[in-house]
Amino acid sequence: MLELDVLAWVLLLLAGLTAGWVDAVVGGGGLIQLPALLLVPGMAPVQALATNKVGSIMGTSTSSITYARRVHPDFTTAGPMAVAALAGAVGGAALAARIPASAFKPIILVVLVAVAAYTVAKPSLGEHTRLRWEGNRHRVSAAVMGLVIGVYDGVLGPGTGTFLVIALVGVLGYAFLPASALAKITNFATNLGALVFFVPAGHVVWHVGLAVGAANLVGGYVGARMAVAKGSRFVRAVFVVVVAALIVRLGYDVVTGA
Repeated sequence: MLELDVLAWVLLLLAGLTAGWVDAVVGGGGLIQLPALLLVPGMAPVQALATNKVGSIMGTSTSSITYARRVHPDFTTAGPMAVAALAGAVGGAALAARIPASAFKPIILVVLVAVAAYTVAKPSLGEHTRLRWEGNRHRVSAAVMGLVIGVYDGVLGPGTGTFLVIALVGVLGYAFLPASALAKITNFATNLGALVFFVPAGHVVWHVGLAVGAANLVGGYVGARMAVAKGSRFVRAVFVVVVAALIVRLGYDVVTGA
């Protein structure tokens, strides 16, 4: 069992709390939580990735319930998107040891820069829900996006919730608040899918994951309630900040070859 000192525990719990809040509002909590776990002495990268999923699923469970009660998300979208994302995450987790994360980062970086520029250039984006399609076309589009983002979550992880919000707002036409609600349900499924692979493989460090998860759960509850109270404009503002942070993080990784 990994032994941590008091300072390490405090930093991990603070990372989990903050990550839960960010994840609940707009996704991207993995940018905070996963790096904190990677700094734990003696924890292998695959253990950090697996343990991060335990912490994240505890937070996404409570934020999903909070959003479901207060926003009433469209489950005809959430259902196919979540099921496809779960399947993608199982496959992505199985690929995590075979495909280096560095292979994905340059592509993701270009997409994020384009998304950030588009969001800033269109202040009205995501203020109101204007769905582009209905019926089967809408559900199939949601499922395809869920599958692709699910694979990414299984392989790499950080920013998954943000990518889900990007897809729901930019492609399907949801406002930011309902997009965040749907993203949490789908993100819960991707975390579950990854754990379907990681738990039997024995990669989870349970005492760390459960402690960080408890902090993530508190942050997720507070963040979801705040997002519901403040609405889509608040979520959009946090979204822009998180996307900018993700660009900086991935840009550094690409330049340094990390």
